[in-house]
Amino acid sequence: MKTKIYLTMLFLSLAGFRNSEARTISGTVYDQNDRKPIPGVLISIEGTLLHFNSDANGHYSVPVTDSKKVLIFSFIGYDNQRIKIGSSDKIDVWLIASKQTLNEVVITGYTMQRKQSITSSVSTINSTNSSSIGLKSSVPGMLIRNNSNVTSDSESYKKNAENQFTDPRKNPLSTFAADVDAASYSNFRRFVNNGQLPPKDAVKIEEMINYFQYDLAGPVNKAPVAIHTELSSAPWSPAHRLLRIGIKAKSVKTDELPSSNLVFLLDVSGSMSDANKLPLVKAAMKLLVDQLRPADHVAIVTYAGEAGLKLASTTGNQKIKIKNAIDELQDGGSTAGGEGIKMAYRIAKENYIKNGNNRIILATDGDFNVGASSDEDMEQMIVKQNNSGISMSVLGFGMGNLKDSKMNTIADKGHGNYAYIDNISEARKAMVTEFGGTLFTVAKDVKIQVEFNPAKVQAYRLIGYENHLLQKEDFNNDKKIGSDMGVGHTVTALYEIIPAGLKDDYSLNIDPLKYQKTEKANASNSSPELLTIKFRYKTPDAGKSEMEKVSVNDNPIPILKTSDDFRFASAVAELGQLLSDSDYKQQADYESLISRAKAAKGKDEEGYRAEFINLAKNAKELSKSSETYTK
Repeated sequence: MKTKIYLTMLFLSLAGFRNSEARTISGTVYDQNDRKPIPGVLISIEGTLLHFNSDANGHYSVPVTDSKKVLIFSFIGYDNQRIKIGSSDKIDVWLIASKQTLNEVVITGYTMQRKQSITSSVSTINSTNSSSIGLKSSVPGMLIRNNSNVTSDSESYKKNAENQFTDPRKNPLSTFAADVDAASYSNFRRFVNNGQLPPKDAVKIEEMINYFQYDLAGPVNKAPVAIHTELSSAPWSPAHRLLRIGIKAKSVKTDELPSSNLVFLLDVSGSMSDANKLPLVKAAMKLLVDQLRPADHVAIVTYAGEAGLKLASTTGNQKIKIKNAIDELQDGGSTAGGEGIKMAYRIAKENYIKNGNNRIILATDGDFNVGASSDEDMEQMIVKQNNSGISMSVLGFGMGNLKDSKMNTIADKGHGNYAYIDNISEARKAMVTEFGGTLFTVAKDVKIQVEFNPAKVQAYRLIGYENHLLQKEDFNNDKKIGSDMGVGHTVTALYEIIPAGLKDDYSLNIDPLKYQKTEKANASNSSPELLTIKFRYKTPDAGKSEMEKVSVNDNPIPILKTSDDFRFASAVAELGQLLSDSDYKQQADYESLISRAKAAKGKDEEGYRAEFINLAKNAKELSKSSETYTK
């Protein structure tokens, strides 16, 4: 009897301990009528921004804590289910088909689709029929219930040769523009949530790292930006160093921000007909309208076969008028994006606010097909406006024909940022949570140049930023543009460093030259410095740049003693190297990076880091499926 009582008490104590810890709820989501699993179901944790999706077999796995009591299951064409979390870690869910009409557009907390597409667009993708519809699925037998979820080969991504290890005796300087785009991460999320790994060229590691906010101190003494560093070992190659450079832009209260002259340049062509395009554009722009003040002004330019002025410049307190104009937009026709850009600049100039925030916000899938349309055409068109005082930010939407390369070019040359909006939550992040950083520049033409000490460094490589590299002479040349930083923005860059004297596979031996002597740089000095970081920037209204610099000594700290931000950023970089199949991934491993990200999650009030951990887990499983499929 005593034994039974003891075992019962032990069980209860263990159960109580377990419930106080984070745990994982898993199961399968089924259609109640046909008893078949449903892929792509959105699972939300009530009271948070966290969201997850069921996989190709309807399975899901959601990490929760004891403070979270309810899961919400949503899928277009079905009634939402609120499921209370009990003591069981396994919960199977049966969704009931909705009795509402199927032709409305709905937003279900995270995704946005037309319901009518559910009943008429069901295809099973396998090795025999995937090529006929343009889908290269990494999951055999994946069930696609909406054609808008099918990616095709018409998406375009710019190819960039991966940064290599460089000998500082020959090239001691590394120079690049400090970019803050984050589109690659939300695009990666879109692919994984649809049961696929992203194309290698779609993975931009610096954009994945910079999707997340990091806890950095802001600048002092009226400086617009502050620089921070951290040095430890590289998790995927412990004998190597990993340097983190963090730049933090100053924060400004919303009521202290300058007045805005905005032009919404909205693509309403036929290619925008999918529910995750124009309907989501409308929802996103209305979120932005809600942030406007009476001193702000908005005009709306649209383009399809030709460009037109939908709404003349209107004050920000006339929100109903602006939203009504947005609601009236309809898709159809070809895509004269070039003409739309020209008209948007003209309208912005006509309503220019001196010392204000003059900006065009382009919302499109980038699929221009009338008039000037190539990446080169766009670059030439935007460069001509560099001295206009008008910036252009780009919001990318949709899938299947996404022109990522073109939108990156427009944002880079237009002194703006580029974000990919794959769902209403991402729209809220860009338009509400990061409102100031998205629209208001505090430092322009930000450039970074790192000089490596050859006495301490055998080789180095910048992780990512391949599309933002500059010549060493560009650093001091104020005519060469860098990247802009908005209010409260952070920029993170990582360097992998091979210490001097370490035997490795990346320092190549080259035969002596026959016709000239090889001058060997003097690599001996007594300085304790590993490197020196210089960064240049201009204030928004200045034409001349300012420079600051900081040196870093060769004193790495153990990775377990680094900040949460350092370890989390390293986990994101490690995942990026796996997704892009980097030549320098070395010992990179899914389990290692997931474990490190979990331990470095920190406060995570918005839930973005928890989402990353779940996506990394799903990417791991998809990588296994992909390997099996290719075999």
